[in-house]
Amino acid sequence: MLDLKIINGTAITPNGRERIDIGVKDEHIVEFGDLSNTNATKTIDASGKFVLPGIIDTQVHFREPGNEHKENLESGTKGAVLGGITGVFEMPNTNPPTTTPQALQDKLDRASKKAWCDYAFYVGGTPDKAADWHLLEELPGCCGIKIFMGSSTGNLLVDQDEAIANILSQTTRRAAIHSEDEARLKERFYLAEQGGHAKYHPIWRDEETAIRSTKRVLNIARKTGGKVHVLHITTAEEMEILAKNKDICTVEVLPQHLTFNDSIYEDLGSLAQMNPPIRAERHQKALWNAINSGVVDILGSDHAPHTLEEKAKPYPQSPSGLTGVQTLVPIMLDHVNNGKLTLERFVDITAHGANRVFSLKKKGRIAKGYYGDFTIVDMEQQWTITNDWIASKAGWTPYHNRKVKGKPTHTIIRGNIIMADDQLTKHQMQPIELN
Repeated sequence: MLDLKIINGTAITPNGRERIDIGVKDEHIVEFGDLSNTNATKTIDASGKFVLPGIIDTQVHFREPGNEHKENLESGTKGAVLGGITGVFEMPNTNPPTTTPQALQDKLDRASKKAWCDYAFYVGGTPDKAADWHLLEELPGCCGIKIFMGSSTGNLLVDQDEAIANILSQTTRRAAIHSEDEARLKERFYLAEQGGHAKYHPIWRDEETAIRSTKRVLNIARKTGGKVHVLHITTAEEMEILAKNKDICTVEVLPQHLTFNDSIYEDLGSLAQMNPPIRAERHQKALWNAINSGVVDILGSDHAPHTLEEKAKPYPQSPSGLTGVQTLVPIMLDHVNNGKLTLERFVDITAHGANRVFSLKKKGRIAKGYYGDFTIVDMEQQWTITNDWIASKAGWTPYHNRKVKGKPTHTIIRGNIIMADDQLTKHQMQPIELN
């Protein structure tokens, strides 16, 4: 007797596309094949749909504690499961920042009561020479150390080579890097102030700001023997550099940079303002080339909500960050339907890639013995993304009124149906384990 069987769907497994039924018992995948004569407590008929391994968003900012007026762990994870996401890695730039075992445990305790999906948390890197970074990265519920080399939302900043080297020399997991050069940001800030409009954001935080920082961190990683996961890459030049250093680095891109170019500032103004910025079309083309040539390992959302009132402040007082966890899957399914990448490659950079890069335990693949985590999608459904669909407390999306083809219909976590056709059912969630 199975707890759940998914029948008549096309699954994306490590073998590729397979027309197989899948059986789950006691939270784990236990059966493949024709399960039409096998009894199950619950059955999902996935006829005409694709059954993907549970999509994992490895970069979100849920603002709790400290800024719950714009997001919290409950609203953020609710948006995740509505968008087909089964697990999230949450960032440390909260208030207080997640830099100690006590702060990490506080987040784990909060999530255990509120979360709609499984979760893990980054610990924020600091210049503290006495910190034991290996001890921190090995704590249960921690997915790694996050280093902000350039200032962004919050007050975590590690911009000196010595401090970065101290962290990378101690860590065995991949350290996640926000790669922008702080000195260059400071010396060019006058450009943002003089410009007074978000279209100056990629001029202030220009290509060289990113390129210089990425070269620095790769050099430090090479010297220390550390491994880095370089987040939200935005430039063609960085992709060329990173492609030559894949032995020490993995690479993330975001849907925002794949979907928008710098013409978006005229339409959305500060609603398109994020760090690193949305850039010119030549960079966008390079990001797509990097996906389809295998350089990119991970697609994350960098969900970073701010209220509309905050975003309406005059630039550059307006904060950087866009909502994105709920729209990651549908936006990328639309790109699949438009021929920008295959469905298999999408799965690779949102599930298989997370499993490989972060050494996830029993998540990120459809395989026997793995958790019964699935994102079921209807590739033919045409619909319009609107602000009123967004669960985030911020209440808006840069994709408002965007017509797309492809929608997540079910979010299943450890055999529990959390979302079915936009209807939610609460279950107890748990930390994501790393090997």
